[in-house]
Amino acid sequence: MKGRQIVLGRLFGRDAAALMQDGRLEDLIVDPVGAAPLAPGAICRAKVDRLVKGQGGVFLRLPQGARGFLRDRSGLREGQSLLVQVSGSAEDGKAVPVSSRLNFRGRHVIVTPGIPGVNVSRRIRDTALREALAGLGEAALAGMADPPGLVFRSMAAMAGDDEIATELARLLDLAQAVLSDREGAPELLLDAPEPAELAWYDWADPPPDDVLEHPDAFEISGAEAAVLDLLDPRVDLGGGAWAEIEPLRALVAIDVNTGADHSPAAGLKANIALGRDLPRQLRLRGLGGQVVVDFAPMPKRDRGTLEQVLRAAFRSESAETVLIGWTAMGLYEISRKRDRIALARLAQTEGMA
Repeated sequence: MKGRQIVLGRLFGRDAAALMQDGRLEDLIVDPVGAAPLAPGAICRAKVDRLVKGQGGVFLRLPQGARGFLRDRSGLREGQSLLVQVSGSAEDGKAVPVSSRLNFRGRHVIVTPGIPGVNVSRRIRDTALREALAGLGEAALAGMADPPGLVFRSMAAMAGDDEIATELARLLDLAQAVLSDREGAPELLLDAPEPAELAWYDWADPPPDDVLEHPDAFEISGAEAAVLDLLDPRVDLGGGAWAEIEPLRALVAIDVNTGADHSPAAGLKANIALGRDLPRQLRLRGLGGQVVVDFAPMPKRDRGTLEQVLRAAFRSESAETVLIGWTAMGLYEISRKRDRIALARLAQTEGMA
């Protein structure tokens, strides 16, 4: 269908949500149960297991027998209890990345313990509305001994004061309950949101043109076919060109080919096509870490043009991404945070890949 569509249903035998734009798959959230012990966003009580001086962090014991790694080791000692939030995904056998900075997300507001202040999304430009939201937040925090920070999201511009205040009160109570439960054995205190919940948190602004919620919604909408295509490493770039995206143990390797087109501009054309679609491909496939791209041959003078395309393409990405640049061998390096579990890993648990 034309327009913006949110799809809520089942994929790989799991709850899932997809964002479609004019019939093209733009984003995907799949419940990771069974594929990983803890999903990104989960908050748990952890125990410091081992300080690692050389890496500037600590290994933690997490619930369900999982191991975590926290980069900040200042003031920590072995055996100490602390609260952490899962900040990304890890490959099998590696420690789960966590952060000591917690956030409690709602549709209209985010509560950030330890980061005081009331902030309003820059996307809300109406001065009167910004002041009203700031006042609402300050009133909710009044009288608290150690008030957390608040961030009013852009969705707050489309909601009434009562709806925002109700959500804010719920999140403040939840944050207080979690923060008061610091001592004890490793335990999951707050699970990651369900896919449908995350979809409304992240995709409801601008409002979708359609919401399809059905057990077979992925098949009906065409999202399932688009997801299955992502399990193939080959990406069609048009005009006979293609790319191969191969996740390896140490890195993600990408190779760009021009196919039968041997014209002088073929390399740049294929590289630009991959550059524009690369953020979406990495996001949907759940790939991150070190990404190395072997672009198709092109004159060195065209590298600046391709770099502009890459910067523009990654500008709106939510996952932390660093465009490192060209190596001596002419490869292009990118570092992207692993913010979700690899799609192929989710499919393998259901025997589909």
